[in-house]
Amino acid sequence: MVAVDPLDHARALWLENGLPSELLSHLHLSRTPDNAIDSSFRIAHAAQTAVGLSGLAAAYFHHLRTGTIQDVSVDARHAILDISSELWYTVDGEMPTSSIWDPLAGIYKTKGDGYVRLHTNFPHHREGIIRLLDCEGTREAVQRELLTRNAIDFETQAAMAGMCVSAFRSFEEWDNHPQAIASLNTPPIALIKIGDAPHRETSSSVSSPLENIRVLDLCRVLSGPVCGRTLAAHGADVLLVTSPNLPALPLLDIDTSRGKRTTQLDLTCLSDRNILAGLVKDADVFLQAYRPGGLHDKGFGPEELARMRPGIVCANLTAYGWEGPWKDRRGFDSLVQTATGFNWAEAEAYAAFNGKPIDRKPAPRPFPLQALDHIGGHLLACGINAALAKQVTEGGSWEVRVSLAAVGQWLRSMGQLDPQAAFGDGRPLPPRSVPQHPEIAALTVLSREAVGDRHNASGPLRTMMGMSQSAILSRTPVRELEAPMGLNRHAPSWLPLRTGGAS
Repeated sequence: MVAVDPLDHARALWLENGLPSELLSHLHLSRTPDNAIDSSFRIAHAAQTAVGLSGLAAAYFHHLRTGTIQDVSVDARHAILDISSELWYTVDGEMPTSSIWDPLAGIYKTKGDGYVRLHTNFPHHREGIIRLLDCEGTREAVQRELLTRNAIDFETQAAMAGMCVSAFRSFEEWDNHPQAIASLNTPPIALIKIGDAPHRETSSSVSSPLENIRVLDLCRVLSGPVCGRTLAAHGADVLLVTSPNLPALPLLDIDTSRGKRTTQLDLTCLSDRNILAGLVKDADVFLQAYRPGGLHDKGFGPEELARMRPGIVCANLTAYGWEGPWKDRRGFDSLVQTATGFNWAEAEAYAAFNGKPIDRKPAPRPFPLQALDHIGGHLLACGINAALAKQVTEGGSWEVRVSLAAVGQWLRSMGQLDPQAAFGDGRPLPPRSVPQHPEIAALTVLSREAVGDRHNASGPLRTMMGMSQSAILSRTPVRELEAPMGLNRHAPSWLPLRTGGAS
């Protein structure tokens, strides 16, 4: 097993985005990340690196605004627990008893010794799969029907219907896929200047890196929301905008909305689009995770945003990227893992650890957590902070691009561990329990239910214990004080700028 310096990948990605090398001496990563999680991939290393770069980019922007230099430290095990935060929170001392997964979601065998993964967490996706298979909505009925279908054919059929299915592939099969070929050289973070704007003004009076930075967060599920939560923890006014017409994911939303304010707008309605346009005019960051072009028809593509608000940062996250035949395909972490070869390679490593013959096509083995989503969210936050810093040094409007497939390629480039180190010496996640496991309890922080202007509390406000941010900034500790605990707690408006701070 080849040892990996945790700083190597951080240094490479930092410099690739044109950020100053002298700041890297202020990033401190623990040097024992490889076995911090039960996986053959260096998930802890990637998590620690992404979290560290996100924190360092925030510290750099703060330095440009105030002249203050500070250190950023990340522990690998804390980073692992951070990127599985949805597993650990409690509300009023109770942990959710239901799963974040829909009962139909998961891996199924198909015709000819194949497999597919279904993602059915949203009701319309679940109903669409049942309709395609023309069967009852039970796992047994879905499995019977899928045994008559070819995996690749059903993946294609589902994609054409706007559903979320991935066929199970090896790395070799993925590498020869047209989408992999089209996106081969896509970096995990891409910064693109999309318009001219004056240099961003600075002010030495701000007390946190993103104070007086206004963020519109139009994201759901995990990766984009994690990004927005991270920006809020560093002081940004993050306004989470969701649609009243779309289903919520309350078990995830309550964790990923910590530190944000929440409102709802129906973008199929002209009056609500006008409200969003008004918010854009005073926004610094527009964060969205729709498919490429998904908001363009509503007037909120990157070019339109740059014209509406010169100097804006447009942060965009997709499953498979901006080029290739799958650029418009819906996707989630678990689907990208299955499609791009990770579940196959993980299964082979686990079979080797157990001394079992490696089958021609092993049963898929997923990661023990949603690593691509969370790591992608922190890389997106890094890109946003880097773009804000470039506005100080260069001016302009910027687009930040992150795709889950490119995050996966970056993780893959770090190599695999020896199976014994991965599964014999690796540390599994702690049990989910109340009272919380001591390792979790030591790292959780208290958030109180936010009193929004649309919140009609009928009883005492709730309290939440959630996993703390694993990036430790030496001069500007993160803010983790409130949680909205609902998706429509606030009016669609910005908080007043703090006196003396430039926007």
